[in-house]
Amino acid sequence: MDKQLNIIALNIPWPANYGGVIDIFYKIKALHQLGVKIILHAFEYERPPAPELEAYCEQVFYYKRKTGLLQNFSILPYNVISRKNPLLLERLLENDYPILFEGLHSCYYLSDSNLKDRIKIVRSANIEHDYYLHLYKAERNFVKRIFFLIESKRFARYEKQIRQADLVLAISESDKTSLKSRYPKNNIALLSAFHENKRVSAKEGTSDFILYHAKLSVVENEKAALFLINKVFSQLKYTCVIAGMNPSPALLNAAMPYPNIRIEANPSAERMNFLIEEAHIHALVTFQDTGLKLKLLNSLFAGRHVLVNSLMLTGSGLESLCHQADSPEEMICQCNKLMQIPFNASQIAERENVLFPTYNNMFQAKRLYDMIYGAN
Repeated sequence: MDKQLNIIALNIPWPANYGGVIDIFYKIKALHQLGVKIILHAFEYERPPAPELEAYCEQVFYYKRKTGLLQNFSILPYNVISRKNPLLLERLLENDYPILFEGLHSCYYLSDSNLKDRIKIVRSANIEHDYYLHLYKAERNFVKRIFFLIESKRFARYEKQIRQADLVLAISESDKTSLKSRYPKNNIALLSAFHENKRVSAKEGTSDFILYHAKLSVVENEKAALFLINKVFSQLKYTCVIAGMNPSPALLNAAMPYPNIRIEANPSAERMNFLIEEAHIHALVTFQDTGLKLKLLNSLFAGRHVLVNSLMLTGSGLESLCHQADSPEEMICQCNKLMQIPFNASQIAERENVLFPTYNNMFQAKRLYDMIYGAN
C-alpha cells in the first residue's frame, strides 16, 4: 500500500541553499526514494515557485504569506500568523494522510479541531524563543530588536502547541533534552539534519586560506563574521574568506581595511562547493547553542580542518572531529598551528566512522518512515 504524507514547509525548499530549507529539501528527496508520495504545501517567501520540486512530490501547492504591520497585532508569533491560509486547511482535509509540520512557523493549524484525528508530526529545527532572543541580542537596529524580543516571548508561549503533536522531531540531542523537560508526555525523538552530502569528500593535503561560510544576512551569522574579522582574521597573515548570501554594508566595511580578508557575496553553488573543499581551515563560530548548524556538517563532510567554538558543537556528538577554541587568542593560535598541518587519510577515515550512519540521509529517512508508518 502506498504511503502518503503532507509536508507543510515554512518556505519553498528550492534552491536548497540555507539551513532551514536544506533540511526540508533533502528530507523530501530521501522520503521520495523510500517510495513515500508527498503532497508539499509551501509558503512563498522571498523566492519563486520551483518546478524542480515536482520530481519528488506528487503535488506541490504554494501559499502567499500574509505579511505586514497588522500581522504584528496578535498574541501569536508573527511568523506563525503570517502563515495562516484557509486554503491550506481545505487541502489538508481532502485526504487523511499524516501531516509533517516543518518548524513551529508552519504550525498554525496544528491544534485545529478539524485535524484532531490526524497523525501530526512537528519538526523542531530550533528552540524558537531562544533563537529569537539571540537575534534580539545580536541586532543593532532598534525596531528589529523590539520585534525579535516580542517574537521570542510569543514563541515561548506558542511552543505549548506541540502538545497537540503525535511526534516531535528534535534536530539535536540538546534540543531533545530541552523539549523533553517541558513536555514530558510528548513523544520526542532525535532526527538529525538532512543535508546534501552522501559521502565524506574531504581532500587530503593543504591549501592557503581559511573560510567562514553562512547565510550572511542572518544577524546571528553576521555577528559571528564580525567577531572573526575583528578579533581573529585581522590578526592573521593568511588569506581569510567570508562567503555567503547578502552580506550587509557593515560587514563589507569591516573587512575593507584588511588586505588578507575577502568577502565573497552570493557565490554560486559551484563556487561555494569549491571554497568548502579547498579551504585549509573552516572557522565556525556561533553565539547560540540551539539547533544543529548545517555549516558544521557540510564542513566535516567536504572540508579539511574544522575549528569551532564550543557552542557550535552543543548536542551534536561531533566533538572528536573538530578543533575547539573559545577565545580569540585560542583561535589565532589554533589557526597558526593548523595551517602548518596537512589534512590526512586517517582524519577522513575517522569522520566516516563518526558521521555514519547517524548523519546519513537514507538512514534518517528510514527511521522517520518507521516512526510514522511503523517498522515493517
